[in-house]
Amino acid sequence: MTEGHAPSALRHRLTRMTGRDPDEEGRTATTLELFFDLTFVVVFSLAGVQLADAVAEAHYLTAFLGFGFCAFAAIWAWINFTWMASAFDTDDWLFRVVTMLQMLGICVLGLGVAPFFQSVTAGVTPDNGVIVLGYVIMRIALLAQWARVAIQSPQYRQAAITYIVAIVIAQIGWIISALAPLTFGQLIVVGLVLYVVELGGPWIAERKQRTPWNPHHIAERYGLLTIITLGEGVVGTVVAMQALVKAQNWSFDVAVFGIAALALNLCLWWIYFSIPVAHALAANKNKCFPWGYGHIVIFMAVAAVGAGLHVEALGVSREAHVSNLVVASAVVLPVGLAVLGIAVMDAYLTGFDGKRAVTIAVTLLLLAAGLVAVHFGATPLAVVVWSAVALVVQVLAEEFWSTERRAERMAA
Repeated sequence: MTEGHAPSALRHRLTRMTGRDPDEEGRTATTLELFFDLTFVVVFSLAGVQLADAVAEAHYLTAFLGFGFCAFAAIWAWINFTWMASAFDTDDWLFRVVTMLQMLGICVLGLGVAPFFQSVTAGVTPDNGVIVLGYVIMRIALLAQWARVAIQSPQYRQAAITYIVAIVIAQIGWIISALAPLTFGQLIVVGLVLYVVELGGPWIAERKQRTPWNPHHIAERYGLLTIITLGEGVVGTVVAMQALVKAQNWSFDVAVFGIAALALNLCLWWIYFSIPVAHALAANKNKCFPWGYGHIVIFMAVAAVGAGLHVEALGVSREAHVSNLVVASAVVLPVGLAVLGIAVMDAYLTGFDGKRAVTIAVTLLLLAAGLVAVHFGATPLAVVVWSAVALVVQVLAEEFWSTERRAERMAA
């Protein structure tokens, strides 16, 4: 027993789920939330490997739509849990056990990633059954949490019921999509309709009655998942380094590539965390939905950078059956999308800055120049180094100009 704490303080007894204080000082992510996030390391890794393999085999439709479907499923599950926990986390034994059930659902979802990609590549009925099963497990847990809110918190009962209705409707739709012999085109149409239900449910619920989520806690949670997705870039760096060392042993070029690939990920981290999201979100809570939903693109792009570095490894080991331009694009395009997504998020939260827009444009042009260089004989590995230089330019802009100007806009 920890000295200085009463025994009752260490027992996670049931408490009423009436809602947290949205203005609670010092609210930070719990160890349970951090543990929950670890399950997404697995899903992003599995989806990233499938994305890299699909790109390397020139299965571009499979790569784009397969990764988009699987990554969205994972990210949306994380968003559902995160906002609910920010508003109603009781940290009692029941909340912990139900969260474990959601983690189990995420693991099952991960098992369905490879079969889904394979079915899309084969051109047969999309095999999303295991992914949907994972969602059923997660949704049973999530519905239990919202039912608990509806029963124990009269103040937020209407919002909880709206969440429950939206979740049930969407989940019935996904179950039908898994059981019906749909073509991939039909699944896309059904999926788009269900995405509207998925995204619209929380918007309707929060519009009627805002739940007591904490902006500082939410900002931290989104930052933590950003770090999780950046971890895929670190894994991709190591995989590419392994392929290089195996192909040509240690050399100066290999060392430069390793430093550049890691710097690429560090720069994305630097650019993202230069934005004072917590303060901006606290001052503009009505901007939560575009900001929160917009992160889906950012998370996907950052995770795809790691897959792109994996494609670099496949290119080095001559297992990629695509051109050097495709190999280079596998890194440059998600990096560019991540930079652009972060810039749009920043402009939306803290206000538009013309000079920062210019620096972002310069960074994107430098990235594009790297792809042009491939046409004239540059190697994909050299493009990774060049891309790191492009992002260093943006980091310098953040340090010398953007941060101060952003503070002035927010103070105005």
